[in-house]
Amino acid sequence: MKGYRKYFGKKLLWFVITFIVAVILNFILPRLMPADPVASITGKLAGGNSDASAVAEIYKRYQKEFGTDLPMIQQFFRFCKNAIHGNFGLSFSQYPRSVSNIIASSIGWTIALQLPAILVGWLLGNILGALAAYIRKGYDKVLLPIALFLGNVPAFGMAVIMLVIFGVYLKIAPISGGYAFDMIPHLSWNFIKSVISHYQLPFWSIVIISIGGQAVGMRSMSIYELNADYVKYSRFLGIKDRKIVGYVFRNAMLPQVTGLAMSIGTMIGGALVAEIIFSYPGLGSTMYSAVTSADYPLISATTLIITIMVLVMTFLLDIIYGFIDPRVKAAQFE
Repeated sequence: MKGYRKYFGKKLLWFVITFIVAVILNFILPRLMPADPVASITGKLAGGNSDASAVAEIYKRYQKEFGTDLPMIQQFFRFCKNAIHGNFGLSFSQYPRSVSNIIASSIGWTIALQLPAILVGWLLGNILGALAAYIRKGYDKVLLPIALFLGNVPAFGMAVIMLVIFGVYLKIAPISGGYAFDMIPHLSWNFIKSVISHYQLPFWSIVIISIGGQAVGMRSMSIYELNADYVKYSRFLGIKDRKIVGYVFRNAMLPQVTGLAMSIGTMIGGALVAEIIFSYPGLGSTMYSAVTSADYPLISATTLIITIMVLVMTFLLDIIYGFIDPRVKAAQFE
């Protein structure tokens, strides 16, 4: 028990250090961009106003409102204090909307798209990879090339292929948006049908790529485990193959669980490509819009969410691994 406490304590310490460094970088890097979003807002509001003093006054007003007139260190502590309460300030690009409001209206779309797609792709990919390793012969010869191809197709490539084939040529699914453009979000059967139809292309473009990568990984790990000495010895002892295969696939699943945890942790960042190509109203599109308009508060908030999700999933994975496989814990003290 003492060994586990030491293991968990070490992981927690590194989690805290990594989190602090990540928050500092998350705050500083967007502010190193050369653009001045306050000047952009001032230009829009000033319009054709030729009075330089009036324009300067507007600029100073919005500098104070956004806090960009403060020294960087004060801005950082103000950012941390507000972030603890879930307040990320006002958006530059969508002023006067708050960053929290923008994220709240888009994060649900991303989770509803990404989480089921990641889980379905992971489950189907691992089942197909395990079958390929166990059955081999013709099944493996067909599955492996297909899985290698799908796993190496870039996310934007698969999204474009799906869009062109099923959206443009076959016209069996809408090509953009989260619902029909002439509809207002409300709880009705017509709106739900519209959401489901717009959901298909981005969902399956993510699932298909996930299946390819997971199938290749699971097949490789399963073949390695099936050829391990403990499998040969177990078969020599006459242990039923069904029981042996259960242990084989449980051991082969460990790296796959790591991949699942990291996929869930980075799903907001992974949503970027699919959401941009299909104009899906999720957090990926919001983050892309924030970057192109140098919206510091919105960039910091979205990247902070990604950072926290990755760190939490990695930390939980390390803790779970310590229980599932004691070799992982033991390796930390060698």
